[in-house]
Amino acid sequence: MSDLFDTAGRMNPQPLAAALRPATLDDIIGQEAVVAPGSILRRRIAAGRLGSIILYGPPGLGKTSIARAVGNMLGKTFRPLNATRAGVADIRRIADDARIHPTLIFVDEVQRFSATQTDDLLALCEEGLVDFIGATTGNPFHVLTPALVSRSTIIRLEPLTLGEMEQVVRRGIDHLHATDIPIVLTPDMVRLIAGRSGGDARRALTTLESLAVGHAGDEDIVITDDMIDEAYASAPINHDRSGDAHYDIVSAFIKSMRGSDPDATLYWLARLIHGGEDPRYIARRIMIHASEDIGLADNSVLQTAVAASQAVEKIGYPEAQTILAHAALHLARAPKSSSASRGLGLALQYVASQPPESVPLHLRDAHYKGAASLGHVGYQFPHDDARGWVEQTYAEGIPRGAFYQSDARGASTFEKRADEFWERVTGMPPVRR
Repeated sequence: MSDLFDTAGRMNPQPLAAALRPATLDDIIGQEAVVAPGSILRRRIAAGRLGSIILYGPPGLGKTSIARAVGNMLGKTFRPLNATRAGVADIRRIADDARIHPTLIFVDEVQRFSATQTDDLLALCEEGLVDFIGATTGNPFHVLTPALVSRSTIIRLEPLTLGEMEQVVRRGIDHLHATDIPIVLTPDMVRLIAGRSGGDARRALTTLESLAVGHAGDEDIVITDDMIDEAYASAPINHDRSGDAHYDIVSAFIKSMRGSDPDATLYWLARLIHGGEDPRYIARRIMIHASEDIGLADNSVLQTAVAASQAVEKIGYPEAQTILAHAALHLARAPKSSSASRGLGLALQYVASQPPESVPLHLRDAHYKGAASLGHVGYQFPHDDARGWVEQTYAEGIPRGAFYQSDARGASTFEKRADEFWERVTGMPPVRR
């Protein structure tokens, strides 16, 4: 008996991920909304006319598998095109064949298509000569031409859940057993591979395949935790720092801090760190959040954020991880106030849309000879009053509370204490949102 790779030179066996490629949508694991009865794909397949479809999502979710399954179900010739190498002449040759054989064109990484390639392909689709499925890991609204987006149905694929990933791994084990490769994994190991593959089915199957390398004979191939660690030691991390997923994870990190959820904050921070995100970038996001969403509720948060930024500049990974966690948790656990960012936003909006207010005469510069003759008099110095405050106008036409509205809540925050202090001094209650 030979193992999976003994006959590579003679037979070139398919990679496990290719061998397990589903034949129909019924064989797809995950993506329930996309492949379920009544979905847009099912309806178009039933009608025998697919049109133009764009599938997008991270690698390893089954974009190519879904495209091939759709081609099988439509009974059409599946013609993959390489976006970087296919020229207009290639597209036109496929068009000539399509007049004889019904054809589905599939383009992976379709964002690499030139405008000319895209125009030719769209013309074929609009003539009804071919059906088309494009796949991309980027957000179509960011990476594709407007013409392609407007003429296509956009379908987003989601990462597989842990349970779905376990199904993928078990399907791979069953296939290996059927091909006389008796690999043995415990349920915990199946779960470990599923979890460490990050929702990427191809990565899970490639890892499983690598565990079977070099094991020939009739005896069971017993896998150990060390073997799994070794298989993942050099595995690529699925985190594109310039892609759509990057911004989604950063957004989730910030919103978890704003939402005061420390566990979610640490999870998304760990995703960023694990993905190799620059610690200085993370620290900058923490500094911005410190004033945007906490501000006057806890002024010490900005100090923590600035200190963290300075620390990671000097230290770097791995020690910087804990510093980032310290700062992020301070922000997550701090009381929240958006009065600073909201107030400035209202003020900027007012300045941009209204005629400029004149500086009151008593606030104008009076430090030069002749200022008094211009009327620059009447300013009352607050420190001369026992309260440290005098009632005078500081901006004509700007009513109290037009921009700053306190976010003080039940906690004894700086903003809450300030509200109480100034109400005692002025006799005026705070303006709240």
